[in-house]
Amino acid sequence: MKTRIQKIISQKKYIFLTYAVFALVASISPLLRGEKSLDASEIRYTKYNNYVIFKSSFYHLKEGKDLYALYPQEHWDLYKYTPTFAAFFGVLAVAPDWLGLTAWNLLNALLLLLAIYYLPFFSDYKKGLILALCLIEVMTSMQNSQSNALIAGLIILAVGLLEKNRYLWATLCMVLSVYIKLFGVVGFALLLLYPKKLKLALCSLAWAVVLFAVPLIFISPQQYVSLMKSYLTLLSQDHAASYGYSVMGWLNSWFGYAGSKNVVVLIGAAVFMAPFCRIKSYGDEAIRVLMLASTLVWIVIFNHKAESPTFVIAIAGAALWFVHAKKNIVNIILFTCAFIFASLSPTDIFPRFIREEFVKPYCLKAVPCIFIWGKITYDLLTRKTGIASKPLLK
Repeated sequence: MKTRIQKIISQKKYIFLTYAVFALVASISPLLRGEKSLDASEIRYTKYNNYVIFKSSFYHLKEGKDLYALYPQEHWDLYKYTPTFAAFFGVLAVAPDWLGLTAWNLLNALLLLLAIYYLPFFSDYKKGLILALCLIEVMTSMQNSQSNALIAGLIILAVGLLEKNRYLWATLCMVLSVYIKLFGVVGFALLLLYPKKLKLALCSLAWAVVLFAVPLIFISPQQYVSLMKSYLTLLSQDHAASYGYSVMGWLNSWFGYAGSKNVVVLIGAAVFMAPFCRIKSYGDEAIRVLMLASTLVWIVIFNHKAESPTFVIAIAGAALWFVHAKKNIVNIILFTCAFIFASLSPTDIFPRFIREEFVKPYCLKAVPCIFIWGKITYDLLTRKTGIASKPLLK
């Protein structure tokens, strides 16, 4: 049985079909479920509200409206992405919802799949296994029509491109991730692992300028300045709003910590960057895999707004680490806990009262990922490196 399962997981076509079918199900289900009202309001909203937010942002941009104001007649919640993302979403916004939503979910799912298969570090079996371990989280993100699988895919694809010396396209992926969600900027740390750093910096700067200018196709410079002020105001207010499923949320719920989030993030950033001091280890393939995994997990666990659909990014990192790591008792327990509490807890496998009384209040979705990141960091700092297992391309 094990051999048969391994053969199935090793086949790209089966993994591709599985991801495509899940994307279709995640799209068709909310389309068929109709609309719902919130609280006592008579306004009814779709089950794919996030997609409606993204779609509406394009038309708000074209009409010169404030992207970061509430539009309760169209959707609930705020748009929290960049003007550039709103401009690009016009490609999907012009399509009917059934087509646009399906294309959006397929883009999220299949870009992550492409990114994993593009990595040179793993066999097809291990790549299929990583994708299988991520599948539930990908589905959770797609059911909320979120962009998190896309963010994970862009950062992972960037590393695959860097490994093959395709710096121009690698930096485009990195910059795109930032223009979707600002926390993608953490991925730029991975550029330190590769040679030709000046070229990487210049390519990144060029893409940043080009993508920043895209909204000017639709609005004037004055309107753009006003939008950016509104965006910065939103970010400053958003920062104080919650702890999320994060290190800050864990510290608050377990230990009553209510201090500065910035202090926690700065300490986390210092620990995150510590392995980069081992410059001579950059040629070790295992170090580069671990740094990619560390980055993906860090982005989520130090995000004060991390919610359930965000964890596809962290689980992608955890899966990369686990499949690559030795299968000792500590690693197996850590990943098993992450899979149970991060991936399975939002599903119907967990009774609702357990989610409401234990998982959410005690931040249990994040805790195993926090410990996994700690283990990854420990491995990075203690790994003995000699001859590179796979030299960097020059």
